[in-house]
Amino acid sequence: MSRSQVVAEHLPLLRRYARALTGNQASGDAYVAAMLEALLQDQTLLDESQGPRAGLFRLFTRIWNSVGINDQPDAGTVPGPSERRLSNITPLPRQAFLLLSLEGFPEAQAAYILDVEVADLRRLADTAGRELAAEIATDVLIIEDETFIAMDLESLIRNLGHNVIGVARTHADAVALAADHRPGLILADIQLADGSSGLDAVNELLRRFEVPVVFITAYPERFLTGERPEPAFLISKPFQPAMVSAVASQALFFQRNSRNRTAA
Repeated sequence: MSRSQVVAEHLPLLRRYARALTGNQASGDAYVAAMLEALLQDQTLLDESQGPRAGLFRLFTRIWNSVGINDQPDAGTVPGPSERRLSNITPLPRQAFLLLSLEGFPEAQAAYILDVEVADLRRLADTAGRELAAEIATDVLIIEDETFIAMDLESLIRNLGHNVIGVARTHADAVALAADHRPGLILADIQLADGSSGLDAVNELLRRFEVPVVFITAYPERFLTGERPEPAFLISKPFQPAMVSAVASQALFFQRNSRNRTAA
């Protein structure tokens, strides 16, 4: 397999990681593009001793950590909720958390990517867990029509320290629950029991108030072709609990006003 084919194979996963790290697809892609430009100029930068995917993530991490502005708002701007929350979570623990929980790297590869010892990686992950627990506890609305999946999500969310305000099986249920108690996070399926759309329900709620959203669906293509909020996070069914934990945490970090999403 050629070098370009190797990069192309792992690029979607790297873009997902970059988006989770930055909270915005355009920003994440800008860092990925910078990594690709560096690699085009010098292909020896890609160390494949731990595999090509780990090598690409390691090179991306070198680019990300070399840029001093990636945890600071632009000059002259007022930090929004995402920037304020993110400033409370130190960069290396956040990266360790994402590499282990979102991307599923083994500890040895995650340590290689961050250029730290495994013992240091574990300390970083522990730090992330403590910082996350202090930052992200909130009220959660679950929009899911499958009973057992809804029960699994509810248990998972409660174990993470959040409060579940209710489980909606239809568009109308979701709107009614949110009217009674405004959620701080929404976990939503796209195809609901009565044929209604969780995506439509979320967009209706976002016109009323600001809330981060994670879509958990067996129909990711409907998310990609529909009118979707930005940023929004997507998990495909069947899901791993660690994936839900990681992505829900990131969604809470990067919440922003729905009007800003539309304008962007």
